[in-house]
Order: sequence, then structure tokens, then C-alpha cells
Amino acid sequence: MAKSDMSCDCEVIHSDVVEYVKANLPSGEMILDLSGFFKVLGNGTRARIISALNISEMCVCDLAVLLDMTKSAISHQLRVLKKANLVKNRKDGKIVFYSLSDDHVKAIFDKGLEHVVEAVG
Repeated sequence: MAKSDMSCDCEVIHSDVVEYVKANLPSGEMILDLSGFFKVLGNGTRARIISALNISEMCVCDLAVLLDMTKSAISHQLRVLKKANLVKNRKDGKIVFYSLSDDHVKAIFDKGLEHVVEAVG
């Protein structure tokens, strides 16, 4: 696309559209929170963990073997994901299992993956 194709040369401001969008935009705080949410997902290791947990609940040891990482490194990333409310955990005796926190996380991951597959394919 040529540089000139990316600019708007019109002199008319569509004030009805501008006002409608302005009234319906999320607040600045919500946008910052959303940006932080995507920043957490923007880390490759965390995305791999989310991908694995999208398939099955897993413990730290299983994730460490699967992703060829140390348990300490996996635990650190799980803390970040848990703080962002993307994963939850449950104890079964001495073992702690991790899973996606809710269907929203699954849907966001699935849609993102669908978009990537579609864009590449």
C-alpha cells in the first residue's frame, strides 16, 4: 500500500461517528488493564503454558518436562499467569494442578490461535 493510500485527505469530520465512538470507548484505566493482559500473554513461555493448559490440567513437574524447562522457571511463569487471573490451581494431596482460570481465557487463546493460523494459511 502506497503511503498516500494510508492518509485521509477529506475535510469533512463525521462528528456523529466521532461522538458515538468517544461515548463507547473503554476508559483509559480499562485500556491499560487490557494492555497488561495482552502483555502477559505476549511472553512465549507463558503462551506455551497457556497452550498446554488449554489441552489439559497439569502440574508443575509435567509442564517442566513438556516444555523442557526447570520447575523453578515454570513456577515463576505460573505465578505471573495466576496473578493475571489466567490460570488457577487445585491441590490433590501434595500435588498442585494448574488449569485455565475460565472459559474466557480458553476462548481468547483459541481465537488468537485461529487468527494466526488463518493469517499464515
